[in-house]
Amino acid sequence: MHQSDNRPVLLSGIQPSGNLLIGHYVGAMRNWVRLQHEYDSLFMLVDLHAITVRQDPEALRARCKDFVALYIACGIDPDQSDIFIQSHLPEHSELAWVLNCYTYMGELNRMTQFKDKSQRHSANINVGLFDYPVLMAADILLYGTDLVPVGHDQKQHLELTRDLAERFNNLYGEVFKVPEPFIPEHGGRIMSLQDPTAKMSKSDDNESNVIGLLDPPNRVRKKIRRAVTDSDMEIRFDPEEKPGVSNLISLMSAVTDRSVAEVEADYQGEGYGTLKKDLGEAMVAFLEPIQARFEEIRGDDAEMTRILKKGADRARERAQPVMRRVRDAVGLVAPGS
Repeated sequence: MHQSDNRPVLLSGIQPSGNLLIGHYVGAMRNWVRLQHEYDSLFMLVDLHAITVRQDPEALRARCKDFVALYIACGIDPDQSDIFIQSHLPEHSELAWVLNCYTYMGELNRMTQFKDKSQRHSANINVGLFDYPVLMAADILLYGTDLVPVGHDQKQHLELTRDLAERFNNLYGEVFKVPEPFIPEHGGRIMSLQDPTAKMSKSDDNESNVIGLLDPPNRVRKKIRRAVTDSDMEIRFDPEEKPGVSNLISLMSAVTDRSVAEVEADYQGEGYGTLKKDLGEAMVAFLEPIQARFEEIRGDDAEMTRILKKGADRARERAQPVMRRVRDAVGLVAPGS
């Protein structure tokens, strides 16, 4: 584990379902790469959360390794940050059980994400889906996390995490650090290519809506060529009036490191065809080094194993003192005592 350097602890993670998309890079991973130099950072793969929905076991195992390799290919440095898989630390499940005993049914009943997911997975409304926010709280509280980057869909879960930490601390003293939400200054919201009023999502069943970080060049070009634009031909950033072309401008800004205003200015008087053609080439050029690095990492099983073991070992060093305090607080007998 890194020796304490007094930097705030930042924790974030992605669920290994679907494929990692350009939206994940722009909205989260690009910030992770920047933030890892400013914060004591942990980047987790939350595989236990993924099994609230039925998964093909072999596909899930492969996807977990794909996601870890993509974390690194996108710029997360395993020597600078801790990269690990959630299920490699049984402390997550143990703390989730303890927190279950301090969580009220009414709190979980109010979670809007459970209601949304129940509608999408009506044949499998399981206890894990209902209890998802408590496991997320355990993920966060286990590491003395100061800051959690959150999108709008996770704000409610972080509020529950804070409530549970404060409730536990009020009963037993300062066991947990109460985390704060972290909204990075630089972010981005990438929308669906075919429905630019909806966020680009890895749970989307329509492949044409999304650009995967591992999509081959011709597929990238084809998806962008077919992206929905608007009825008038002016290239102008206006998400309310012109969501389609605004999304393409956002993508061009993200992959060329130009501001939205610069992209707008560059395409004054041009048609959508030119913007789409240029964006297709810019996107391919942007993804090429990520895909090359991914293949290099993913093909080295020994290195993947080393990185994940080191990340889990360092995470465990952080988690174990927290769990000792929790067990002591609630009255569990310590092993060997």
